[in-house]
Amino acid sequence: MEKIREQFASLNIVKRCSETKEPTYLLGIDTSKTVQTEKGSLVAVLCSSGSIRIYDKERLNVLREFRGYPGLNGVKFANSRDTVYSSCTDGTVKCWDARLASGKPVQLFKGYPSNTFISFDISSNDHVICAGTEKVDDDALLVFWDARINSQDLSTAKEPLGAYSETHSDDITQVCFHPSNPNMVVSGSTDGLVNVFDISADNEDDALVTTCNSVSSVSFIGWSGQDYKQIYCMTHDEGFCWWDLNHLDTDEPITCLNIPDVREVINVKEGNLDYLIGGLYNEKMDKLFVVGGTNTGIIHIMSCMTSGLVHVTSLQGGHAATVRSFCWNMQDDSLLTGGEDAQLLLWKPGAVEKTFTKKDSMKIASSVYQRVRVHSNDSYKRRKKQ
Repeated sequence: MEKIREQFASLNIVKRCSETKEPTYLLGIDTSKTVQTEKGSLVAVLCSSGSIRIYDKERLNVLREFRGYPGLNGVKFANSRDTVYSSCTDGTVKCWDARLASGKPVQLFKGYPSNTFISFDISSNDHVICAGTEKVDDDALLVFWDARINSQDLSTAKEPLGAYSETHSDDITQVCFHPSNPNMVVSGSTDGLVNVFDISADNEDDALVTTCNSVSSVSFIGWSGQDYKQIYCMTHDEGFCWWDLNHLDTDEPITCLNIPDVREVINVKEGNLDYLIGGLYNEKMDKLFVVGGTNTGIIHIMSCMTSGLVHVTSLQGGHAATVRSFCWNMQDDSLLTGGEDAQLLLWKPGAVEKTFTKKDSMKIASSVYQRVRVHSNDSYKRRKKQ
């Protein structure tokens, strides 16, 4: 634990970008996965102003901005090319080429009538996009498209391959594909359910591998553990759940940890914990970490064990308001963070910290809100594939 603590404690700010013509919250961050040694990595940032900014990672210069798209939710690079995706409440998933200055999407993935998309992800082989909808009437859908780009059909919007409609009863707030298995995807909803699917199955019923119940509105989900055989989630009331799918066909309990409110149990050395941001699994350490923060911009990193969460370290001197997003880079152990102070920060281990002026919080009217509903209190249930 001491070695882990030292690694995170050595993170210092090397770059800070707060250039903005208008105050905005930085709601999501992703980095390009392609190797561009001569050009450097790209960073995509989702802004509450309805735009996606593309940055040079090392300098944090804004290279271009795709503006004028209110209702965007999430931002994600493809795994094998420099294309950027975001789902939208207008019923589409949009795709931009991050290398092109043109602000127009190069591809549109169109949903069914009345679809309002609030979450999405793309599979590890870039073949399938899955997006989650708000509940309309009695339906909350997971909609799927063929994401493979054909230069002949770029001008037309792609129609869905199909949808799952039976497994969630409220807004689907999170979708996350397995990091290496393109057929496995997990979804989370305000109904409290976290569903794992194998989309290679012929129908929704057969595709559902298991259902876990967080008993609260899901705000973040991810995969962890060796071969990524575990899943975890955070909830809108700051709860944390962690499940081990290796135990599905055994008598061992699938639940590794269930904390209804992390704020009530965690002991942080620097002040308090106000909220959870998300999680990250470090392959090299084989450790799952939970990231949270304070309303004044302190970032808390906690190690996850079956006995509970343990505070590892706190990152201070960066943000001046709530931190909304982060992106961890496994290759160089760097961390990007974005917040309600409109700042994008790059942290690196052992770097020499530079002197900056802490930017004041941006108190702005924002359409950003947390979708919290009345949750299902159904007892924990699970299903096994036959």
